[in-house]
Amino acid sequence: MDWGGWAVFGLVATTVLTAVLILVQLAGRTRLDLPLLLGSALVADPDQARVVGFAVHLGFGQLFAAFYAAGFATLDRAGWWLGALFGFIHAIVALTVLVPLLPGVHPRMASDRAGPDSIAVLQPPGPLALNYGWATPLVTIAAHLVYGAVLGLALHPS
Repeated sequence: MDWGGWAVFGLVATTVLTAVLILVQLAGRTRLDLPLLLGSALVADPDQARVVGFAVHLGFGQLFAAFYAAGFATLDRAGWWLGALFGFIHAIVALTVLVPLLPGVHPRMASDRAGPDSIAVLQPPGPLALNYGWATPLVTIAAHLVYGAVLGLALHPS
């Protein structure tokens, strides 16, 4: 496995993915604020939560980059197209499995079942994170395609 490439380019790819998501949010195409979403699970203050969430996302990005590197090593090939395919699968799993689980573990997120007595401050993502805007699933998929393509170009399979 390409450990040196994983260590460097996992951070690069995750930073690019996070930057794409933040830029699209700032452009008003989605209300998904991933650093806030992740960080507010650990910290109540929104400004601190964004910083903590960015660090958490970098950590998760490194973890997923290790899976990509292992996949490239197992297949004994890498490339932007294979990385983008991994990224597409990653995004679909995130949107259909990981994001819907968030209300069950996030202490500051409402669930679709939360009643009026809920003290949650974050809206639940809903199916495919559509509660954060109609473009959210498209943006999420696009950002993960870029993430995978960067890793596919940068990592060596052996």
